[in-house]
Amino acid sequence: MVPVFGHRLPREAKAAVLLLHGGRADGPGPPPRINLPALRMRPFATALLRETFADDVLVAHVRYRHRGWNGTHAHPVADAVRALDELRAVAGPVPVVLVGHSMGGRAALRAAADPRVKGVVALAPWWPEAEPTAHLEGRTVVALHDEADRITSAADTWSCLTRARSAGARVQGIAMPRGGHAMLRDARRWHRLAAEAVSAALDDRPPPSGGAGTVHPAGDAAR
Repeated sequence: MVPVFGHRLPREAKAAVLLLHGGRADGPGPPPRINLPALRMRPFATALLRETFADDVLVAHVRYRHRGWNGTHAHPVADAVRALDELRAVAGPVPVVLVGHSMGGRAALRAAADPRVKGVVALAPWWPEAEPTAHLEGRTVVALHDEADRITSAADTWSCLTRARSAGARVQGIAMPRGGHAMLRDARRWHRLAAEAVSAALDDRPPPSGGAGTVHPAGDAAR
């Protein structure tokens, strides 16, 4: 199975964005043909195409071979690394930002150990308490999370950002006022902030603040 599905293939890409959808903690079988977590990422791809229209940025999806994370197998991480290798074959050694939702956010964080990855934009990520961050030095890591999310923990997200900052990453946490885990309510704001965060990471600019409600890694909300 080809792990990358391109939305746009510039003749000479200067950068790339890979999108990683959510999944399950356990699921050894392949994703279903009608894959709702993957469909959820399409509006983000559209927003990214709009944000990077003039910048020759390749936008693509990572296709998973398995539906779940599956313990120590961490299958989506292997798929992300394979996608990075295929991306290099297509576009050369261009800088990459990974955008991941839920389980995809965890896979993106792990795959950021690859030196081609400049940053991670995580959407309601699944970042367990012991998730490693030492490899994030020099990366930009931005997370958007609704603190009312009942599937993944925003508190774990802010804690992970704190550890990433200690490891030398440039970090930003944005507490979304609504949207839950599926990011359906106020969806356009999720799309816009994610696209702005990607653009900032690629350009080495500070990530977007998100306005009132932004949560800094230390846990203090900006007002």
